Amino acid sequence: MSLPFDNTQLLTLARGGDAAAFDRLLAPHRRRLHSHCYRMLGSPHDADDALQETLLAAWRGLASFEGRSALGTWLYQISTHVCLRLISQRPWRRESPDHGPSLHTTAELGEMVMGPVWLEPLSDDEAPWQGEPPDDPAVSLARRESVALAFVAALQHLPGTQRAVLLLRDVLEFSAAETAEMLGGTVASVNSALQRAQKTVKERMPAVSQAVELQSLGDEGLRQLLGAFLTAWDARDVKELVRLFTDDVRFTMPPLPSWFDGLADVQEFIAERVFATPWRMRPLWANGQPGFACYQKADGDDRFRLGAITLLALRGGRIAGLHSFLDPALYRRFRLQEEIV
Repeated sequence: MSLPFDNTQLLTLARGGDAAAFDRLLAPHRRRLHSHCYRMLGSPHDADDALQETLLAAWRGLASFEGRSALGTWLYQISTHVCLRLISQRPWRRESPDHGPSLHTTAELGEMVMGPVWLEPLSDDEAPWQGEPPDDPAVSLARRESVALAFVAALQHLPGTQRAVLLLRDVLEFSAAETAEMLGGTVASVNSALQRAQKTVKERMPAVSQAVELQSLGDEGLRQLLGAFLTAWDARDVKELVRLFTDDVRFTMPPLPSWFDGLADVQEFIAERVFATPWRMRPLWANGQPGFACYQKADGDDRFRLGAITLLALRGGRIAGLHSFLDPALYRRFRLQEEIV
């Protein structure tokens, strides 16, 4: 029985053109690199592209890797530069409020705005902590905060370099000197970019992160809240449903640009449009947040067909946001059933 290779042996073999050794060498880094690219780009599909470019560049450049830094550091440097190039070439990923003002009537919801313009969720099945042993609560909290939908959305408002600096310093915890070397800048420029990035993100983030909200609510509190939500939704009980919402609740649904802001408008939209047909919900998690796969039954149909992925934003034990995503490409990514009885 052969013993497993260590990284030094795998690196030697990979440098000699052994693709299998290269795959084994990089396997422990793939998920974390993908998550880094997702934070940078705001889309798991764009992150796929960036990861593939990163792996190709690493394969081609492996012979020049001198080992002065850790392999992971070198890979993050490559992936960051790949993402910076993609950021310069692609439209930025936005949320519904970035597209236009909220609606106050439900008669006309507009046309779908297709293309790579909307912020997209990341299934917890692809999250960086999957497959790794449990950490202490503080580390687990930080990991969930690092992919929270609001955080990734806030990052998209930063120029590419500021985005990279904030992630390398605050999320991946590289030093200012390491970050400057990775980006080809100076420590002073890194520190300046970090301060500007932190200010912008803080202004766009909720006062309490979703990870902390979930921690405060606890498993039993979350179970009760989601149970009450499902019961009201299945019964199409608008009055009971809105009792669970904050006064400033939002309902978004990209790539449909329409969105509703505030309890009165959200209540009207749910009553007049959403509950015009019956739904069935199946729980899921994305971006470290609870949500549902939403199946809709059209008139004359005998099945419920997948119509949305909806993530809930929580605040103070209530629901502050329903963020629905209507792009079928995401349904396939989440590996959801297309229809249920």
